[in-house]
Formats: sequence, structure tokens, C-alpha cells
Amino acid sequence: MKITAVNLYEVEIPPIPPIAKYFPKIYDITLCRFSTDSGLQGWGEYQGKREVLDAQGQALVGQNPLALDPFAQPDPFCCALLDIAGQAHNLPLHRFFGPKVRDKVPVSYWSCRMEPRETAAQAEVGARLGFTNHKLKARSWDIVETVALMKEATGPEYSVGVDPNTEFRLPPIAARLAAQLEPFGTVANFEDPVLKDNLDWYRLLREKTHIPIALHLGAPSGVLQALKAECIDYVNLGGSALQVRKAAALAEAAEVPCWVQMGGLCTGVLAAYSVHLQATLPNATLPCDELPFTRVADVLGGSLSVEKGHFLVPEAPGLGVKVDMKVVEQYRVA
Repeated sequence: MKITAVNLYEVEIPPIPPIAKYFPKIYDITLCRFSTDSGLQGWGEYQGKREVLDAQGQALVGQNPLALDPFAQPDPFCCALLDIAGQAHNLPLHRFFGPKVRDKVPVSYWSCRMEPRETAAQAEVGARLGFTNHKLKARSWDIVETVALMKEATGPEYSVGVDPNTEFRLPPIAARLAAQLEPFGTVANFEDPVLKDNLDWYRLLREKTHIPIALHLGAPSGVLQALKAECIDYVNLGGSALQVRKAAALAEAAEVPCWVQMGGLCTGVLAAYSVHLQATLPNATLPCDELPFTRVADVLGGSLSVEKGHFLVPEAPGLGVKVDMKVVEQYRVA
């Protein structure tokens, strides 16, 4: 078997209207398609412009995809190669990561920074769709009002992940807000609440609130440092599949639950890749941040199913999903 073509499709799929009001465009996305002389195709996704991958992709043309080390390639190419290998050997992609521990992966609904009543309206949409957790970008001046309105709109079973991107800045501010939010009983975690250059602040904050404290981290070395500092209850893991797998193993050894954000506001291709990986991570028990449903069109045409706030892990060979080329071409910009 040989790779006959590596095609890169840079696409711009707008966010759904409530998000587009604040972010008409989120970031660049390039879909990667590997074609082979056997008729098999593999897909991957890169968050960036296509020219970054052009030369590397063309260098793989003519090579046997089954003889390449996928994990030595850029992660979107790794995904495409594993997709081909899975199809060639009649295996779902998650089999390359280890034993499957779950058939479905929890996922959060999501809001960008909005006005409190707008966020509450989106929470009502999320609850109606079957989601039970809502990740939102929070700010200190209205997060208490926002959570109160969200609870009023959805009820006590709908939890909220509060992500201020360090905007709370200092432990006294974060502790005060935590004390105001605790009575609602719906805040699932504080993610990156204060400045991240002082892990002692995170350890101190853990002592001041019952709300679980989380850090968004990538490199395994950063996860190890946070675990040694005993400053987190949870961890949000990003980066390549190999990096997430290594970091999750460290967190598992410390009995720290995690959730995964390999793509965030991605398309279904990267979401499917992440779901396969998460299906094999024992401690990835918290709702992930893979959010293809935040865009107006689905490049997978519904082949990656979301039911009651969970992705169903595909069991067909490879990624186990089908890319809709009509959608790709409709939103292609390069």
C-alpha cells in the first residue's frame, strides 16, 4: 500500500449565532486527507493554516502508511495514519491506544463570554438537548448572577464548569466568589481561576472552598509539577494524543480525574479522534471540551453521535466516521 495524495482543506465554518455574535470567526482549521492506492482514506484535523503542513504532507506521498510510525508525525497526520491502519486491519482507532474502558464519553455544552441572561438562555438550550454540564467563560463581575440565572433556567441537575481564564487573578477574589457560588450547589469546578505562575495559590484556594480546583495543562511535566504541589482536584488535558495519554497516566497514578480538550471548538474529525483516545483513559471521567456542535455545519454529517451529553464511541474500523465532502467544499477557503 502507498500514499498517493495528501490533500489539505482549510475551512471556515462559522460558529452558531449566539457565539458568532461575539466571535464571528474562532480560528483556522485545516482538514487533512490521506489517499492510498488501495482505496483507503484517512482523515486528520489541524488547528491552523494549511501551508504549515504542505511540505510535510507531500514528503509522505509514495510511502507505505502502514510502515510509518504515526506518533512520529504531526498529530493530524498521526490521526490520518491510524485511521488508515484501523481500516486496513478492521479495528476501531481506539484499539491503538489501549483497552476500551467506556462506550460513551461525556461532553459539556459551551458558552463564550456572554451577558448573564444570554448564557442562561444557552444553558436552557443545552439542558433541552440532554447535556448535564455547561462549560462557560466566566468573569468576576457577573459570574454569580450568571450561575443564579442558569440554575433558574435549568434546575439543580445542570452543573456549571467555571473557566475565567485566570481573570479572577488573586486567591482572595477567587475565594470570595467561591463562597458566593457554593450555595447554588451547581458549580462543578473552577478551572484556571487565578494566575498560573504560583501553584501555592491553587493549593491555598483548595483549602478555602469545596468547589474542585482544576488547571488546564498540556505537557506531562506540568501535570507532574501540579500533582507534586497538591494544588488540583481535577486537570484539563490538551495537546497531541500521545501527550494527553502520558499526562493522563500521571494524573491517574495520583487518583486525579481529568477531562480532555484536544480540539475544543473543532470539527467532528478531531472530536472523533479525541473520543477514541478518551475511551481508553480510565480517569477521563469528566465532561470533555470537544465542541463540534458549536459550529453551524457538521463535516461528519451526524456520523459522530451525541446523545444526552455523551459522544458514542465509534466502533467501525479506523475513525469510524464519514466525512461529508459537500460540507467541506462549501466552507473551504484554501
